[in-house]
Amino acid sequence: MSIQQAVATKSRADGVGWLTLYLVLLLFVPSRLVFGPLGSAGAPSMLFGLGSMALWIFVYLGAPRRIVHESQPIRIALGVFLFCVGVSYALAMTHPISGDEVSPADVAVLALISWVGTLLLAHDAISDRGRLDTMLWRFVLCGGIIAALGLIQVVTRQLWVDQLTIPGLVSSGGYDLSTRGGYPRPAGTAIHPIEYGVILAMLLPLALHVGFYQTQRPALVRWFPAAALTAIIPLTSSRSAYLGAAIGLIVCLFGWSRTRRLRVLGVIVAGALIMAVIAPNFVTSVAGLFTGAGDDPSVESRTDSVPLAMEFLAQNPWFGRGLGTFLPKYRIFDNQYLLLLVTIGIVGTLAFLALGITAALTSLRLGFTVRDEGTRDLAIALCAAILVGFVCLFMFDAFAFPMTMGTLFLTMGLAGALRRVEHTRSELGALLR
Repeated sequence: MSIQQAVATKSRADGVGWLTLYLVLLLFVPSRLVFGPLGSAGAPSMLFGLGSMALWIFVYLGAPRRIVHESQPIRIALGVFLFCVGVSYALAMTHPISGDEVSPADVAVLALISWVGTLLLAHDAISDRGRLDTMLWRFVLCGGIIAALGLIQVVTRQLWVDQLTIPGLVSSGGYDLSTRGGYPRPAGTAIHPIEYGVILAMLLPLALHVGFYQTQRPALVRWFPAAALTAIIPLTSSRSAYLGAAIGLIVCLFGWSRTRRLRVLGVIVAGALIMAVIAPNFVTSVAGLFTGAGDDPSVESRTDSVPLAMEFLAQNPWFGRGLGTFLPKYRIFDNQYLLLLVTIGIVGTLAFLALGITAALTSLRLGFTVRDEGTRDLAIALCAAILVGFVCLFMFDAFAFPMTMGTLFLTMGLAGALRRVEHTRSELGALLR
């Protein structure tokens, strides 16, 4: 088979449609809706992700030998992390364990496998750059829609998703529109406003890339997601969302031209001034989230959790007590890294951090080596989104929030897909010359 025939055959094998269905289930079906008999393991997106894992195994093991060989650092780092989690799980199940910890441990491992399946399918089943851009557009469009839902929740002071019923699904918990400083905190379809805000912050760099570079779409259409995200993030009253958005924008600024930097900064300053004029009390409330953080009970709870986490870590320092075995009734750390130290130990936590660092650096390196401006911007935007996700894990127990982790793992998969597509294209181009 010629190289041209191989590329044409490869282009017909594509996972964008499958991943789009996953996006719909992940972002549009409220996280509290599950298949009743399966309990916490019955979230539609989780079951679909497990299907993604099975599909990837079937396709990957049955795939013909690749023409172009290249190492896949994200996939290698993911394998190391999964090995550490597997060791931790095996140790937990071979030692005395409380009966009510077994089922949560099983669900936690299944959830992780679901997210991994999504990452791997995105990494390996997106056939070319055009399909990657299509997947990216659908990703940010879904983000724009849930951002618009948040705006509706703020204006109407109603969740609306609590009125949604889907045949076969039952609610695993109640709904509530929380407030902070007297202002509503939108949650979209997420479990909690923090989760919602972090998802929006992760998607913002990608939405900006779409607005700047997918010029084949009408301006109003391609800028809708970025506009909706930019409008709702300030209204989340969430430190996590603000910090995440700031990190994402700072990383993107390094990849933009001087003219674009000035324009974006101008829009930010203008928006802040307009907000200060229209809703000065809200601006004061937002500022108080940071100036009064020392007296905030949620911040105090996070800092007070560190000594307790270190006590548990001392009991099982290297591989922890097992993913999912530290139940909320023991303590809610509101810090995923503390929880990972307790549950998968120092080795597992370092492996997870290595996965995030590998994914971010892989994208950043690609951004500084490719010549195409659009590819460079996309690589840096993916790096920004990944960094936002991993930094914001300090703010809450993210593994208990499937929308956040599904979004983060899918983003890492897209970063791997971009690297694979670009390296394959460059190497095949070298062979054809």
